[in-house]
Amino acid sequence: VSEKEIGTIEQINVTPVSRLSFTLAKLIPYWIIGFLVLTVAMVLAWLVYGLSPEGSPGSIYLAALLFVFTMSTIANNSSTMQQTMFVMFFFVMIFILMSGLFTPIESMPTWAQWITYILPPRYFVEVMRSVYLKGTMFIELWPNYVALAVFAVLFNSMAALTYKKQA
Repeated sequence: VSEKEIGTIEQINVTPVSRLSFTLAKLIPYWIIGFLVLTVAMVLAWLVYGLSPEGSPGSIYLAALLFVFTMSTIANNSSTMQQTMFVMFFFVMIFILMSGLFTPIESMPTWAQWITYILPPRYFVEVMRSVYLKGTMFIELWPNYVALAVFAVLFNSMAALTYKKQA
């Protein structure tokens, strides 16, 4: 988005790089930062609160990998940083409130419970809660991983296809 604002996107558009390669190159640094933040958060939870996952940390990192792939392309079509911030704020608020993080999904109205099935954070929160508190194994969480993988493929494919590269 910042390249659209300052006008360097045109220079990138005329390079012989594919849309998928360009999209991945722009997102990989954010994915790495996301994993570093997750690792720091897990270490701090252990040092400060004595919380460590009852299950495999690998299950958490797999869910985080799929979740970061999914969430990194939401503001793909934004034209300005301000528009991106508003779009992200809108999505993040809905995702947090409807993910089951603060309010259990079972206590939501039926119509709201149905909406949560189309929100990626629902599945990530379920994996985090299950691994941290119950020690749930990977095999028991496969529906959540599949849902996150479907979202990741769908959202990243849409981002690559909707990026208009003029060569």
